[in-house]
Amino acid sequence: MQSSATLEFSVNGKSKRLETVNPNLTVLNYLRQEGLCGTKEGCAEGDCGACTVVVLEPNSQGKPQYSAVNSCLMLLPMAHGLELWTAEGIGKPQAQHPVQLELGGRGGSQCGYCTPGFAMSLFAEYYRPGRVEAQEDALVGNLCRCTGYRPIREALHALEQPQPDDVFLSRLEHSSVEKKALESAQFIRPVTLEAALNVLEKHPEARFIAGGTDLALEWTTAFKDLGVLISLEAVPELLEVNVLEDRVEVGAGVSLSRLETELENQFPLLGELWPWFASRQIRNRATLGGNLGSASPIGDANVVLLALEARMVLARAGNSGLERRTVALSDYFLSYRKTALERGEIIEKIVLPRQNWSHQAAYKVAKRGHDDISSVLGAFALQLDAEGGVVKARLAYGGVAAVPARARQTEGFLEGKLWNRNTLEGAKRVLEAEFTPLSDFRASKEYRSRMVVNLLEKFFLEKSEMLSLV
Repeated sequence: MQSSATLEFSVNGKSKRLETVNPNLTVLNYLRQEGLCGTKEGCAEGDCGACTVVVLEPNSQGKPQYSAVNSCLMLLPMAHGLELWTAEGIGKPQAQHPVQLELGGRGGSQCGYCTPGFAMSLFAEYYRPGRVEAQEDALVGNLCRCTGYRPIREALHALEQPQPDDVFLSRLEHSSVEKKALESAQFIRPVTLEAALNVLEKHPEARFIAGGTDLALEWTTAFKDLGVLISLEAVPELLEVNVLEDRVEVGAGVSLSRLETELENQFPLLGELWPWFASRQIRNRATLGGNLGSASPIGDANVVLLALEARMVLARAGNSGLERRTVALSDYFLSYRKTALERGEIIEKIVLPRQNWSHQAAYKVAKRGHDDISSVLGAFALQLDAEGGVVKARLAYGGVAAVPARARQTEGFLEGKLWNRNTLEGAKRVLEAEFTPLSDFRASKEYRSRMVVNLLEKFFLEKSEMLSLV
């Protein structure tokens, strides 16, 4: 595929061509510059949903799909080859879209500031493939401060199926969206893994970007120039999910929403995490590779991957092609935001081994039930023998150290003992001394220390199936 230096996309069905590509320009700010001011900035962090727009993009089979995204965190060059839709483009006063009719008719809008974002989240849900019942998860990333959520929820559940002559339904069949190659001075989108690594050799100061839900915050909240970016959205090697008998291999660029669907019931621990992981808009863009690359101590997915004993395949350009090495995730996090990733390397895929865990669970403690950063997150996995003895224990925590970490001493204490109340009490004493968390605006160190122990007890109580164990 030949690279283009011209940015091409469409907005509400109108083609756009920009010769100058500014990697710091967000979709939100571009739309507002163009007079499409229904798309609002509320937080500039992807928390409020006032900036929600819908992107028509190819899914894993290459077919078009509508995805709700936070336009405040999507850089405009990421729209190359795609379609953007806003509340102004899906209906007119004399011919409103069904989601707009339901919101208005049921009193789902008062001041109107948040309404366009709600409308676009509803729009994406309206055209979700296979929709039978509405998923309230579609609205988790949208906040309203005056209407109250009852009429908005009613509008969501009142949505019927699109009519056969629906023009937006037709676009799903006839649009030719594609994540095309792009090569500008500061934003480069290669279409092979080898090309991405070659670009990195030419621009060693460049940074990789996939969904941008973390990296874009440097511009939107700190106004820090992002520099040269290498977009990984169109690299096929990073977009593969291989389900094998003994393991599942997940490309580092696969979105979390896609994993949520394609790995359903494959790894219950991940399944428990997704409803509490950010919002639908974020999961439509965020990737496992991005979580691991940022190495945040409060990255929820990283904690669960630790408990699942995930491994990472790292690639780099060699003299005779690509060179790869495998690193256990437990050896990847070195210190705060520092990892075992070496200069010139990229996270190619994450390997999840299949194991017969007897009990597993993930618990998130945060100030809000949804769409919030964890104060503490605990992920637990146990293998028990026929007598109830612990064969293997994996206890992973986030938010209690400079890196996501396993409670290795407690794991060692548990292994070889019966999974019962006496063992739990001994494990709690060991666990109390494993971490020395810090205080911040989300939680005090005392609260975090208590949660570390309490989450293990909660796991014991919820996963002890026989009364004799309790």
